[in-house]
Amino acid sequence: MPTVAHRTVEVDGVEIFYREAGPPDAPVLLLPHGYPSSSFQYRGLMPALADQWRLIAPDFPGFGYSEAPADFDYSFGGYANLLDKFVAKLGVRRFVLYLFDYGSQVGFQLAMKDPSRIAGLVIQNGDAYEETLGPKYGPLREYWESPTPERRAELAKAVSAEGLREEVLGEVPPQTAEKISPDLWQLSWPLMEPNRDIMVGFFLEILSSVRLYPQYQAYLREHQPPTLIVWGPQDGYMPAESARAYLKDLPKAELHLFEDGGHWLLESHLDEVVALMRPFLSRVA
Repeated sequence: MPTVAHRTVEVDGVEIFYREAGPPDAPVLLLPHGYPSSSFQYRGLMPALADQWRLIAPDFPGFGYSEAPADFDYSFGGYANLLDKFVAKLGVRRFVLYLFDYGSQVGFQLAMKDPSRIAGLVIQNGDAYEETLGPKYGPLREYWESPTPERRAELAKAVSAEGLREEVLGEVPPQTAEKISPDLWQLSWPLMEPNRDIMVGFFLEILSSVRLYPQYQAYLREHQPPTLIVWGPQDGYMPAESARAYLKDLPKAELHLFEDGGHWLLESHLDEVVALMRPFLSRVA
């Protein structure tokens, strides 16, 4: 089994922790993470593919082991700018991009900066179509329409140890839930708790990304990046319709729905996802 290295690099004065695996001269798969995890979520995927690919998974400031300076731009755009400088610092010129959860919003903004760098996309429960957002977006929509302190305080209750557990387990059936490690929320919460205000601030920041969805879609239509879509439809935020919506702009995309899978597909269906990613990466990288 290939070894995963744990490293840090300074980007604009911020110490960024990242995991890296695979040959240094191999094609690159860049792995931005989602909420409420960190690069930890890719601990299984990285050694599974590192025989042929170089996998790089950084922690965003405020998550995992990266620094969280008070004056950092805690927005998806801020993360995209940092990720742009991060890949440059590592000498990465072209890569396949994994789009998942918050990482999809960061990833789209990174891709639009220089589409020529993107060798392909793997999209996994990362939304880009407002009309298909699931019912769990209901409280967020109410807050966006009227961002009162009371509504913010109500949403903030989800930024807790129990709230993180609910985010991870969500709507999956029991046979899927038992495959999802409690480490995802138990280990994330002590690192996230000091940055709780940053996490709550992202509930409003999500709206800024939703407003950019038409730009994400235009990027896909214009550039037609080779795309593999793997999706867990048991997801209150991003149901099956969120996955199928991509086919409007990417008619040649390869779509796979794992009917008993949810948001954290790499926890419950890692082997199946790896089996699909291998031939896709071989074609595009």
